[in-house]
Amino acid sequence: MKDIFGIVISRYAIVLAIAVLSACTPGKKDQQEETVQQLLPDRPAEVTSMTLTAVNFEHELVSNGKISAQNVAELKFQTSEVIAAIHVKNGARVEKGQRIAMLDTYSLTNAVNQAKDALERSKLEYQDVLIGQGYRLDNPEAVPREVEELAKVKSGHNTAQTQYDMALYNLEQATLTAPISGVIANLFDKPNTLSSPSEIFCNIIDTRSLEATFTVLENELGMIRIGDKIKVAPFSMPGVEVEGRVSEINPWVDKNGMVQVKASVGYHERMIEGMNVRVSIFRSLGKQWVVPKSAVVLRTGRQVVFTLENGKAIWNYVQTGLENASSYTITGETLKEGDRIITGGNINLAHESPVTVIESDGPERRDNSSDTTEDSVATGNNEDNE
Repeated sequence: MKDIFGIVISRYAIVLAIAVLSACTPGKKDQQEETVQQLLPDRPAEVTSMTLTAVNFEHELVSNGKISAQNVAELKFQTSEVIAAIHVKNGARVEKGQRIAMLDTYSLTNAVNQAKDALERSKLEYQDVLIGQGYRLDNPEAVPREVEELAKVKSGHNTAQTQYDMALYNLEQATLTAPISGVIANLFDKPNTLSSPSEIFCNIIDTRSLEATFTVLENELGMIRIGDKIKVAPFSMPGVEVEGRVSEINPWVDKNGMVQVKASVGYHERMIEGMNVRVSIFRSLGKQWVVPKSAVVLRTGRQVVFTLENGKAIWNYVQTGLENASSYTITGETLKEGDRIITGGNINLAHESPVTVIESDGPERRDNSSDTTEDSVATGNNEDNE
């Protein structure tokens, strides 16, 4: 009897459980449908786009380098004398022939006078030697060349002439003048101090003939040619950019696998000798399909570009080639000339996602609003999820 009663009770419990589950199932299904509806976008994603066309692509290599002047003059005094006056200071611009500084010339002038007297005495000795050889002074053409040279040696005329010329030279060099036009640098001496012939008094840097010296990797050497365009940007001056051209490639790979390259750089008033710069080297590689870097996204570990067709984003696998600061070259089996490429707002897109174009741009223009658009789409999705 107890067994029969237990069986009845068990069957009653099962029927009751089925009834309860049947009553709860419609509510759970409605809740799932509501959750799915919240995850789906309630409006098309806002994107920017461009037309895919072949344009001239400039490949860009980036390196670090230093600025130097092609023409630099070192000025030195030839004698050790007191510096009488200095007419310039560091940073001053001077023109060729302009006076820079001068020494006290008292002892130098005396040396010239003494050398002049010695030269005159040697001339008299020279004439005495010729007379002793039986030649007349009023007919110098009759003196054989070897006799004339021997007379100059015996009289000391050659030595006296050399000493006189050197004394005149030292007097002339007591006043330093600019051999080139440029800017004064490394001037540290002061008036009324003793000059040092072994040390450089100052430099003159021709800032209108600057060049950038930088290195490239050995495997990048084939991408550089004499005459290629470059842009130089000093690290210490954001926003300053100067153009130039590759002027020299050293045919030597160093132990680190680097090759030294030089490029002439245009004038800029704030660029100075030894300045550290960022160098961008550009080389035109002809017609290519070029898209902004923002147009290429990763899906399942592969590079994808979305095209716009009938208000939907279409997924296309691509391969990127060369790049510069803002763009990639691309190839793709499903792409064709004239396709509309989505360049912004594509971070969260899926295949055939509905989209709305809010702006079109060109291949060389970077879309600054794409991040904002993507953020707003993401924020909208988050709000919907909440």
